[in-house]
Amino acid sequence: MTLSPDRLRAAYLTARDALLAERVPAGHWVGELSTSALSTATAVMALHLVNPFEHRNRIDRGVRWLADHQNPDGGWGDTLKSLTNISTTMLCRAALALTGAEKEYPGVVEKVEEYLTGVAGRTPARRAEAIRRRYGKDRTFSVPILMSCALANLVPWNEVPRLPFEAACLPQSWYRFARLPVVSYALPALIAIGQCVHAHRRSRNLLRNVIRWMAQGLSLKVLRRIQPTTGGYLEATPLTSFVTMALASIRRRRSVPEQQVIEEGVRFIVESVRPDGSWPIDTNLSIWVSTLSINAFGAAADSQAIQECNGPLLIKWLLDQQTKRRHPYTGAAPWAWGWSDLSGSVPDCDDTPGAILALASLGYQTYPWRAVKWVVNLQNRDGGWPTFCRGWGVLPFDRSGADLTAHALRSLAAWANKQPDPEFPELFGWAPMWFGTPPGFFGAILGYTDRLTWRTHHRVLKRGLAYLTRQQRRDGSWLPLWFGNQHAPDDINPVYGTSRVLASYRDLGLKESPECQRGVAYLLSVQNADGGWGGAKECPSSVEETALAVEVLIDLAPGEAVERGLAWLVEVVESGRFREPSPIGFYFAKLWYFERLYPLIFTVAALGRATRGERSLQRPQGVALG
Repeated sequence: MTLSPDRLRAAYLTARDALLAERVPAGHWVGELSTSALSTATAVMALHLVNPFEHRNRIDRGVRWLADHQNPDGGWGDTLKSLTNISTTMLCRAALALTGAEKEYPGVVEKVEEYLTGVAGRTPARRAEAIRRRYGKDRTFSVPILMSCALANLVPWNEVPRLPFEAACLPQSWYRFARLPVVSYALPALIAIGQCVHAHRRSRNLLRNVIRWMAQGLSLKVLRRIQPTTGGYLEATPLTSFVTMALASIRRRRSVPEQQVIEEGVRFIVESVRPDGSWPIDTNLSIWVSTLSINAFGAAADSQAIQECNGPLLIKWLLDQQTKRRHPYTGAAPWAWGWSDLSGSVPDCDDTPGAILALASLGYQTYPWRAVKWVVNLQNRDGGWPTFCRGWGVLPFDRSGADLTAHALRSLAAWANKQPDPEFPELFGWAPMWFGTPPGFFGAILGYTDRLTWRTHHRVLKRGLAYLTRQQRRDGSWLPLWFGNQHAPDDINPVYGTSRVLASYRDLGLKESPECQRGVAYLLSVQNADGGWGGAKECPSSVEETALAVEVLIDLAPGEAVERGLAWLVEVVESGRFREPSPIGFYFAKLWYFERLYPLIFTVAALGRATRGERSLQRPQGVALG
């Protein structure tokens, strides 16, 4: 395909205008997350257990939506574009049983039973084992699923592992030493589901029962204290529904905190339902998609688009979303960002680097030392960066991640001192970079300083790069933590991970490093015959993965492969297919989602970087926009 500069520029302008049009009146982006069969199943179960009469209409509409969106093989996937999996299918089966909808939808029940028998067996024990086997030692998702099935009488309670909810009574700083069987962000599930399982299946250990009886009230107070003002834990329907149904199923005289948790959870569930009767996986990713959009325009060096976005307004909005106090949910230090401007969002080390980069893209002049310090202080001992909490490395979604580490390094590089350095000439000069005011008299006596010197910054950088070197796979790729591809083996997405890591090598001026060259060689080796990229070799090409690969290869390996990738992107823009999202995101322990704005944002970044050498981005005369 011949790709003229005018055609490339026209495609960029089409994508750019489409992304600018997605802003809300306040000036930022909100996006739209995929509807979820899993969310819908858990929501209707929670509402049924709280009050099946008051919520009858919502329950019936949710069950009807599930019946209408059953996959041809008899099961359900996490999104409307997802392949069937046993976790979501078991929850949908439990929703049909618990709400009494089996008689109304006998054909749906027959098909789902055929699917479950084929993949897991006919007996409850074999189905429970299939759920546990899928998640291994991580009980973050397996226990809630099995609890839901037990509440629907699909599996006996002895198939549901216990959770040590009494551990929530420990000081928050001790959690990472307690070796909890759930990830750091699943504390509400630990408390509520732990109490539910304990109520239905007591331990044979008398001392343990006494300890858990004593811990009930205090742990419920913790559960209430960390509940956001919206009522939704993490703004997530599944997590909030699991908590609500767990507490609602326990027949006891409820304390005030317990009743408040249930009432607020129900309020969140009711307010989150969509017009078609379904529920999304989460409310929104407003901060994440806003910073991605801003940085996409930054990649294009498109000052006109940034000016049209009203940069000062976006800067103010971003700074307003920065946390100002220690977060009650994870204990995260202040001055970071979560994924949403809603109260259920939690500070993390993907959104915070994204916000730091966005401030630089918007031309913000004040050094964001508090946010930079937050990122630096979160670095793990292994040199990488985790999502939420430093030092939680036992379970998969608490460990350091290559994509998170690369993002953190890019954010540090964006605001580094530009004085020349012999090893990293485009990064760190010798001048100290202050995190705050000088330590003063008492600080000097104690030997305390609140500044980040070049030596510290240099050490942080080198440790991060050493971590990336160790994480690089034999084929030259890196795996991301929070993204996958359902067509790839084991749901991995090395194209996403490698593209994100290579962006850090590009920004750090390390294009000639062996690690970078091996990563580039990997991306080139897995390009599809049509010119696009999927999540791995021979995966169907998607807008998101193609755009991510093209954006980094434009600078790291310009040539025929990039031209073919650009031609593929231009074609999908001209046909309108650049608006079609793919389920590449993980949420809440490998729960798939897609975001409507991802393909637009990543296309703008790729095509914008390809056209950034042009002095004018006005539409050429006579070029159709498609």
